[in-house]
Amino acid sequence: MVENRPILAIVSHLVLLIGVVIIAYPIWMAFVASTHAPADLMRMPVPTWPGDFFIENYSAAIAEGFEAAGGVPVGRMMFNSLIMALAIAIGKIAISIIAAYAIVYFQFPFRMTAFWLIFVTLMLPVEVRILPTFEVVADLGMLNSYAGLSIPLIASATATFLFRQFFLTVPEELAEAARIDGAGPLKFFRDILLPLSRTNIAALFVILFIYGWNQYLWPLLVTTDESYYTIVMGIQRMVAVPDSEPQWHMVMATAILAMIPPVFVVVAMQRLFVRGLVETEK
Repeated sequence: MVENRPILAIVSHLVLLIGVVIIAYPIWMAFVASTHAPADLMRMPVPTWPGDFFIENYSAAIAEGFEAAGGVPVGRMMFNSLIMALAIAIGKIAISIIAAYAIVYFQFPFRMTAFWLIFVTLMLPVEVRILPTFEVVADLGMLNSYAGLSIPLIASATATFLFRQFFLTVPEELAEAARIDGAGPLKFFRDILLPLSRTNIAALFVILFIYGWNQYLWPLLVTTDESYYTIVMGIQRMVAVPDSEPQWHMVMATAILAMIPPVFVVVAMQRLFVRGLVETEK
């Protein structure tokens, strides 16, 4: 029986409320700044309530962009980031689950050697292999393209390892029953393993989508065409404007817009995401 302690409950809720305030206050201030005119943000005290320029600022950001930072509309940059994030998340999951399936359920020479070679690549992040990767992408003519933005980042040793560990927990009786019923490897994978992996796929999709959405260094290297700029690049260019003050109302409007897709993905897949992280038995 769990003892009811009102004081402990009050303290716990108070700590949670303080945590929410600490996290939400910067977001609130960014939203407030995005609804004011530039002059309002240069005066003291700094406004703490929304202003009258919500529609004007957000319409200008989405449709026109910030001229001093290249004039790329935020809507275009968000579209580029969305394509990149979806390609990276879906590509990583597709390649990793197939690789894990082959390693666990097929017997072939050097099977574990192949797995450990994949696993060792965890020690080689993009920053370490960025120069040879850039050279390969350039030689293949994939600069300033969605393929160049996403394909070099879709291999994932972490996802392969997680799917392999999950497949090892699947009872062998399922595979034997599938063989007895005449199911081939593809049917077993499609009809049994994929449904069982649904929560794991959802959890990985959320993590990998946010990983792709927040990419900065790689898009900065492979894109010189402004039509392929991503939203993270756009925010940095708006802040680092030469010979002038940053237009903070535009920067904050862009930052608020940039948070919407990741937040939507997390909220929409929250239940599956949590189940994928905490479930140990399927």
